[in-house]
Amino acid sequence: SAGPALRSRLAGLKVLLLNVSRAVTRDVLITFSPTEGPRMLNITEKGKAGKIQLPREIFRSLSSQTVRVVVTVLNIQRLGMFEEVNQTGQVLDDTVVGIMVGETSISGLQDPMQLTFAHGQLPHGITPQCVFWDPSKGMAGGWNSSGCVMQLGDKGTICSCDHLTFFTLLLNPALDRSTAQALMTVATAGCGVAMAFSIFTIAFCIFLRCRFRSEETLCINLGLHVNLMGSLLLLNLAFLLNSGLSSGTQPGTCKVLAGLTHYCLLCCFTWMALEGCHLYRLFVKVLGTYIHHYLLKLCLVGWGFPTLVVGVAGVIGSYGEYSVQTVDHQVIAHLCWITSKYLLVHYITNCGYFGLIILFNMAVFGVVTQKSCCLQGTGAVQGDRKAWKVALVVVGLFCLLGATWVLAFLTHDTSSVPMLYLFTILNSLQGIFIFIWLVILYYPKTRETAGSLSHIIRHDKTVTVSQD
Repeated sequence: SAGPALRSRLAGLKVLLLNVSRAVTRDVLITFSPTEGPRMLNITEKGKAGKIQLPREIFRSLSSQTVRVVVTVLNIQRLGMFEEVNQTGQVLDDTVVGIMVGETSISGLQDPMQLTFAHGQLPHGITPQCVFWDPSKGMAGGWNSSGCVMQLGDKGTICSCDHLTFFTLLLNPALDRSTAQALMTVATAGCGVAMAFSIFTIAFCIFLRCRFRSEETLCINLGLHVNLMGSLLLLNLAFLLNSGLSSGTQPGTCKVLAGLTHYCLLCCFTWMALEGCHLYRLFVKVLGTYIHHYLLKLCLVGWGFPTLVVGVAGVIGSYGEYSVQTVDHQVIAHLCWITSKYLLVHYITNCGYFGLIILFNMAVFGVVTQKSCCLQGTGAVQGDRKAWKVALVVVGLFCLLGATWVLAFLTHDTSSVPMLYLFTILNSLQGIFIFIWLVILYYPKTRETAGSLSHIIRHDKTVTVSQD
């Protein structure tokens, strides 16, 4: 039973062995195709297959009189090889070409090796990239483009590389400069609008807190919203400063700016988590428990924990200049952020931290929804179901925040242009969404809404005591 499977895998491997003299006077030409594999090419021969041109310089620099050349054409889908973690591009025809001359590694060629990948017209929005397999990249290897120059030809793409190894043509979803500039314009304008509405929202919350000081639950809720909106305001301000000042700044200034941006982002995430914790405590846990200086303690966590994280990241030297590039290495923008050398810090403190927060908030959403349904069934909420409305609207805020930030996980590198647009627009409009949400929730029936919420709390506490 292993025989057919082995033959199927070996069918994805085609090899050409050549003995080339050190005194060769012409470049060595080899043609290849995914189906036929590699073979020698005559100088006058023309065709639609791929082509390898090995410069005679390679052979003259070697000590042996005769050199063994090994060319392999591999179907990586059949062989199950060269699989990169989180790869966004697609390998052309699932074909990788390996080139080896002699028994030593060859690099630093003055006259580069040319490898032509034959293909038809590429679809719109696809950018080819010449890459080779780098075993030292990541945990299990990955594609690297260093030392290779790409040139688009009439019948394919020409890759000129200064070394010999395993090569392929990677087809990446393209993010061109015009699209990137449009995204930056949308983000900048959106940040300005979001800052304005964040200020309106904070002022509105402060006004309500002053007007309804006797409603303790309402004041705590509004205090949480003020801090969340304050973190969003600082995050938008930090982004505007970063995008405007990062180019040409001193290394020390750039590190400070990167740390500030990271701090504001973590504060935003932390306050989102604290809103979820507060909602859980309000509806699920021991609802009548009083915590002395509750809001002050939340502020110590919301603004203090990110300080510790940023401090540690700064001590190990994580911050500096970060270049956002397209797949063909065109620099879109310079930002002061976590450098490429410390991407693990980004994955842990941003992606991992937010992943845990959104999972918790979604769990709170489910629990609170179930709790509200139970209260509805016991008759705690009557009339027009104001408590049910309050619960869903409050949790809707977390869904809104979580849903927009979750899109960040779908914008790996710079390849998912629609997701990048959606992520940029929705997060730029957060300030407007939250302002509208608060106005609908608290105005003009502030006392009625707060009373409905308090009614749920009192009823649930009574039920809990009676069950004990």
